[in-house]
Amino acid sequence: MESQTKSFFDALPSRQAFWLGFVTAILALGTLGFILLGSCVLGGDCSVDAFANADNDDSGDAAEVIAAAEVPPPTATGVPAVTETDHIRGNADAPITIIEYSDFQCPYCSRFHPTMQQVMSEYSDSVRWVFRHFPLSFHPEATPAANAAECASEQGKFWEYADALFENQSNLGSAYYAQLASSLGLNTSQWQSCFDAQKYNDVIEAQAQAGGAAGVSGTPGSFVIDQDGNAIPIKGALPFSSVAAAIDSVL
Repeated sequence: MESQTKSFFDALPSRQAFWLGFVTAILALGTLGFILLGSCVLGGDCSVDAFANADNDDSGDAAEVIAAAEVPPPTATGVPAVTETDHIRGNADAPITIIEYSDFQCPYCSRFHPTMQQVMSEYSDSVRWVFRHFPLSFHPEATPAANAAECASEQGKFWEYADALFENQSNLGSAYYAQLASSLGLNTSQWQSCFDAQKYNDVIEAQAQAGGAAGVSGTPGSFVIDQDGNAIPIKGALPFSSVAAAIDSVL
């Protein structure tokens, strides 16, 4: 027969044993709480999170990483960055960029074009001019003219072609586009094949959609952008003095 040794609690009446055990438990919990409170005071963090993370030192770091991943990096402007596929006029490394969203059939764009030419003449080292398409739906020749200019760009004549389109805006049409390609000395067979295929329709549409997302609602719609990416919008065919003031403010 296995022998049993009675403990101190077994020797007490059941009621006294219950209350003695209850008091002992309370004292033990109080001691543990005092130790935790003292450690948090000495550590300088007595928040609820400090206790919640006591068993997992890496949880705070993980939460910060997740939060950072959910927040996109800040951008100074919604205008797409300039790339080597853009049409750039002037000093490619200029500190100031003017991105113009334009329509070859827009009369206001035609008025604004000489203003930008003057900007390039007077700020030749400080400003680069980027031309992007924004054909308006109620201008039937806007997209065909843009395609014609893009086809000329394949042979290195985008800016010459664009200048002529604005100077002869009343002549826009397939016959004039072909005539202009010939007068600029382009390989007319190559140009015509490109134009007939409407090769650049998707590119033109993509530029227009990106411009709209950046806030362009009409043409010409332009942005003066400094080296840090901060942008000053220029809406409409503003005179040279207004554009110059915007440039000077960020130089």
